[in-house]
Amino acid sequence: MKFHSTHLEGVVRLELRAIEDERGWFTRTFCAETFAAEGLETTFPQTNHSYCSSRGILRGLHYQQAPRAEAKLVRCVRGVIFDVAVDVRRDSTTFLQWFGTELSADRPEALYVGPGFAHGYQSLTDNAAILYQASEPYSPEREGCLRYDDPAIGIRWPMESPNLSAKDQRTPWIDSTFTGIVL
Repeated sequence: MKFHSTHLEGVVRLELRAIEDERGWFTRTFCAETFAAEGLETTFPQTNHSYCSSRGILRGLHYQQAPRAEAKLVRCVRGVIFDVAVDVRRDSTTFLQWFGTELSADRPEALYVGPGFAHGYQSLTDNAAILYQASEPYSPEREGCLRYDDPAIGIRWPMESPNLSAKDQRTPWIDSTFTGIVL
């Protein structure tokens, strides 16, 4: 497992080592000891499996506030997605900056998104599936959302006119009252 830092402290790209033979391949996607050595979260009491039936579906950008701020370990297990993290930590020097990367089921890779980041993804293929572990159980009363197309963030999504949930469509723009979250 190789860990690649991004310009956002707390967001790490993981290059997983695949052991291949004529039968296929095997890869370890998580090891608590290895993650602890990198200073990353090692407890993931919730695992989520998301399915996107068609290309262009966009889910997010969602985050949880303290004391339920969560880390996520995200892996595309079918198809291809564009995965995004946005820094929502109030006192961060990278507040409202974003990082995006393509994750593919054909490549052994993952994205670690630390606490204090909003997370979302867009399916780039039909029938994309995403498996992600969360360091905190879902807490609706602590959930926050950012608009995928908010100009204050400026994410360059690969596909225009995404298919959104009703909840994500209703998310308002960031205004002067949004000062981020405190962990």
